[in-house]
Amino acid sequence: MIYIGCDHGGYQLKLELMKYLDSNGFTYTDMGCNGEAVDYPDIAEAVCRKVIESEENKGILLCGTGIGISMAANKIKGIRAALCADWFSAKYTRLHNDANVICMGGRTTGAGSATEMLDVFLHTEFEGGRHAVRINKIKKLED
Repeated sequence: MIYIGCDHGGYQLKLELMKYLDSNGFTYTDMGCNGEAVDYPDIAEAVCRKVIESEENKGILLCGTGIGISMAANKIKGIRAALCADWFSAKYTRLHNDANVICMGGRTTGAGSATEMLDVFLHTEFEGGRHAVRINKIKKLED
């Protein structure tokens, strides 16, 4: 399952990404907001609590820059949220970092770039191997 959420700064981009999800047959849950002013830590927590319920789950978080919401997301144990601004970062955060949440800025990222990043994020599998050792070290930092 995919969980998507934003604050007011990411709302318009969220609408664009939901169009992509709809047109490509993805199942997702919209965790808010609906354009009203909200605090991004609340949205990050709501999405991330759902993401950690299953290793198959993924999250999409959006705020004005993507910075604040990614910082909040990474406070949740088990979350590996990556702020992405280009296709390469979106691909390699899945391939090497096994990121389970992608973050983007609604005021800094165009819909076309965001859709391309989301597409590669959702279609790239974790490579494992030597990267799994590093992910396990990250997990130890949470304890």
